[in-house]
Amino acid sequence: MKIPAPPPGTGAAGRRMWRSIQVAYQLSVTEDALLRQAVRTADHVAELDVVLAAEGLLVAGRDGLPRPHPALVEVRQQRLLVARLLSALRLPAEESSARSQHRGVYGLGTVS
Repeated sequence: MKIPAPPPGTGAAGRRMWRSIQVAYQLSVTEDALLRQAVRTADHVAELDVVLAAEGLLVAGRDGLPRPHPALVEVRQQRLLVARLLSALRLPAEESSARSQHRGVYGLGTVS
């Protein structure tokens, strides 16, 4: 079965997440919306990681003393958002689910 295309403008990190979930699960409309937000946020995390790799984790504050880079705080927030969005999908932790398995956003049923 062909998987749907990721949202326009999705970067490499988002495309990897999109493919890994779409090949394994059949998503409802609500779950699809959550996944779309998660892949966009995963791309934001990747962009912030590039900034931090280039500029370092610390920057000089007004007083000249080192302080955490503002992107460090934001990447932490974005990572939490990705985790929450993926958690809201309620995907099973094990790869025991077939692609045709369909879960409700709020109810998984029994997962062994």
